[in-house]
Amino acid sequence: MTVDTATVVAPEDTLSAAMKKGSAAEHDQAEGSSFMSDLLGGKMPADGYVAYLRRLRPVYEALESTARALAADPIASKVIDPALDRLATIDADLEHWAPGADQSVDSPAATAYAQRILASAEWGGSFVAHHYTRYLGDLSGGQAIGRILDRNFELDGAGISFYAFDEVGKVKPYKDDYRDRLDEIGATLSQQERARLVDEVKAAFNLNQALFAELGALYPS
Repeated sequence: MTVDTATVVAPEDTLSAAMKKGSAAEHDQAEGSSFMSDLLGGKMPADGYVAYLRRLRPVYEALESTARALAADPIASKVIDPALDRLATIDADLEHWAPGADQSVDSPAATAYAQRILASAEWGGSFVAHHYTRYLGDLSGGQAIGRILDRNFELDGAGISFYAFDEVGKVKPYKDDYRDRLDEIGATLSQQERARLVDEVKAAFNLNQALFAELGALYPS
């Protein structure tokens, strides 16, 4: 399938480098949202974090169901790892923060994000873009979020299992291996396919930004 792409990937770049460089602006925009700034700055109330978790739930449900559908895909299977699954940890954390509550959410942003992930089953490279954006983010900046929540809400480790990746072992070696697997994928793709994958990473960060904007409107600074 031929897809037009606006992204130009340098032939000498590995796929992991192209993904990081190509989506830097979108990444920075999402990371600099008012909601995330307030969360990291300890200004977000507990209700705001619960609202965030509720929106993450359909996103990770889509990720995990699509991962199962693509388990044998020659591209996506190189990064799929059940040890990364987060749905059970989100449910556990929601039960801690809002025990017995209805955890469903009416969120156009989360719905659009989940639908884009489900649509990525059409091509394994598109799914890899979403897998990378979420899970490598959770293993990177997500670790800092977990520590900040733990400190600001005096949790003593409770209610933040979403950020605990006990099954992957040490985080840095896992991330290094993950990037190596991305580069193995990149070596099998054409320049156009690599650019298409980077475009999907940019789309994923924009979907994250839309989710943060929705939350920012509900919980203004």
